Amino acid sequence: MLSRRELLALSAAVGTAGLRSPLAWAWADDDPTRLFTGDQKSTDVRLGPPRTLDDYAPFIPPKTKEVWEIRRQQLREQLLVATGLWPMPEKTQLNPVIHGTIQRDGYTIEKVFFASMPGHYVTGNLYRPANRTNEKLPGVLFAHGHWAGGRFHDDGEKAGKASVDSGGEPDLDRARYFMQALPATLARLGFVVFHYDMVGYADSTAIPHAAGFTDAEAELRLQNAMGLQTWNSIRALDFLSALPDVDPKRIGMTGASGGGTQTFMLAALDDRLAAVFPAVMVSTAMQGGCICENCSHLRVNTGNVEIAALFAPKPQALSAANDWTKELMTKGFPQLQQLYDLYGAKDRVRARAWLEYGHQYNVHARQMMYSWFLKHLAGKDEEVQEPPFQPVVPPKDLSVYNDKHPRPKDELNAKQLREVMTKASDEQIAKLVPKDAESLKEFRRVVGTALRVMVHSELPQEIAVRIGPFASKIDGHGLHRAVLGRTNEKDAIPSTGIMGSNVRAGHLVVWLHPKGKASLVTDGKVTPAVKILTDAGYAVVAPDLLGIGENAFPRSFTVDKRFAGYTYGYNRSLLANRVHDALTLIAFGKSFLQNQTVHLVGWGELGIVAVLAKALAGQAVAKTAADLNQFRFENIKDTADPMMLPGAVKYGGLPAFLALCAPGVVLVHNHTAAIRLTHAAYEAAGAPDKLTRSEEKLDDIKVVEWLVK
Repeated sequence: MLSRRELLALSAAVGTAGLRSPLAWAWADDDPTRLFTGDQKSTDVRLGPPRTLDDYAPFIPPKTKEVWEIRRQQLREQLLVATGLWPMPEKTQLNPVIHGTIQRDGYTIEKVFFASMPGHYVTGNLYRPANRTNEKLPGVLFAHGHWAGGRFHDDGEKAGKASVDSGGEPDLDRARYFMQALPATLARLGFVVFHYDMVGYADSTAIPHAAGFTDAEAELRLQNAMGLQTWNSIRALDFLSALPDVDPKRIGMTGASGGGTQTFMLAALDDRLAAVFPAVMVSTAMQGGCICENCSHLRVNTGNVEIAALFAPKPQALSAANDWTKELMTKGFPQLQQLYDLYGAKDRVRARAWLEYGHQYNVHARQMMYSWFLKHLAGKDEEVQEPPFQPVVPPKDLSVYNDKHPRPKDELNAKQLREVMTKASDEQIAKLVPKDAESLKEFRRVVGTALRVMVHSELPQEIAVRIGPFASKIDGHGLHRAVLGRTNEKDAIPSTGIMGSNVRAGHLVVWLHPKGKASLVTDGKVTPAVKILTDAGYAVVAPDLLGIGENAFPRSFTVDKRFAGYTYGYNRSLLANRVHDALTLIAFGKSFLQNQTVHLVGWGELGIVAVLAKALAGQAVAKTAADLNQFRFENIKDTADPMMLPGAVKYGGLPAFLALCAPGVVLVHNHTAAIRLTHAAYEAAGAPDKLTRSEEKLDDIKVVEWLVK
């Protein structure tokens, strides 16, 4: 711990850096911990409007491949957690049904349905070359996107004629039925193509599109439309790669708009794809407007360009149009080239913009895609001119269900499917309950990774002192006020440290209180519980966590009422931000102030913050005392609840996060729910005596006496 002389010297050196005007050294009599006076306020960027899907989302490439590989692993874990696919669900039998062959000039169309999970069916059409040999062929997944009718789409005569007149399409058939032209042409070129439905489109009608996954329980379990569609894509790849005439090592994927989202998501998560072509979707602008393209945690600190970059160094081409992708060639694509260049593979990423056309997957982009897949999946370097296709198949004739092949009787609606998903997920997590050191390690890998993603933070390496510290005295104690943050973020956490005359070097308590730093002082005196700590030689530092005290929101923290994923998909939740701030204070104590012993105490609702921070900070925290406030994540019913942490229930709730604290010395009180999982982890760690629990709410004095004894 810095001495008071050192703190005063630091105060003089730092001064009021970061403020537009000098900071007054006076404070209101009722709050001597206050940092700001007059119209001065916290500059924490999180107090402003939350990031949205329409905000600028740049990608800054790393300088080395080694740095990217670390980032790549973390980002992939983030996407898996966000989509509810961490750990990956069990792959049950697909039991595919293929029937109703339609003969066309140079290709055939078949009708397909299979169960991606029990009671949920993926539907689509399988396009194959007409004259096949025993040679295995390259395959392509085609995701249709948000065009009306999906794979049944007919753009209509008026819109089709407009496309022809503008030069976007060569004839009316292809203008109206480009959803058929694309897979038909690929099949003629020698590819096997599976054109499958998004949830709620064409034959996939058991669950309406983007419906059934927007309530608080879905958020707490990370059950979302984005995750369901991503899982369907994974199973569609399972289906296509298992076909006897398909080479599983030569499979590509394409799709436009929402189909482009599905394409770069599968490319990011499944190493089996060999080449991809996401059309009119990847950009630094709008990130995806539909619920099915968003979910909590997905794009916090990232965006579509970086997600697309996860496919590097494998071949990837993109198209842009006069829509939100119009700046791709100057914003996004150059950065992708830089990343690919780290692998010596700059020629494996390509992009082109057709700004004379609006949002569509027209013949020009399709022809670029055909040539790309021919080169990278079939070994043929040639340009392709898309041929006319006749006759068009009436959309109703593409439907997979008929009298001979009716809809499956076990098909589930959203509520029923979520029950199946919940049961399967709970069984997976139950298998992780620690029994010994090895299983505890695996529990930490799965649940610990999930918590890191859900909080979007970890113990930082560097801390910035943005303002202060300013030293003064109160009640015979030194008072030091400063605004802290992280060097790579724009956060600003008002904090106050207090110490007595007998402060011991290297001993600090991080004090998390609903009243923030103001709780250190009561009626001009050091709060009695705090004084016990300072008398024992500890310095105590208390922050105004986000939303508290001088870091209070100028207006209420808002969560999108349509779908919380529109908010939590781009921003930490309030609870996660507070854990992030607590980790900053812990790192400040450990690294900046060089404390060997840092204890952590959380009062009221901030006891949960203390538990999560300890779980992520590990051995950086010596002892943790937390008021659990009779809290359970399972009781949250509102997505805007300030204690919302999307995914918390999926991974076992509070008992699981307490389990991550093992073998740390922890006192928890004011909680009557069972925490068998926590006890199991402490037993597995060989430290059952290091967990102390009281169902009663303990007096403040008893808690701090436990900390210092």
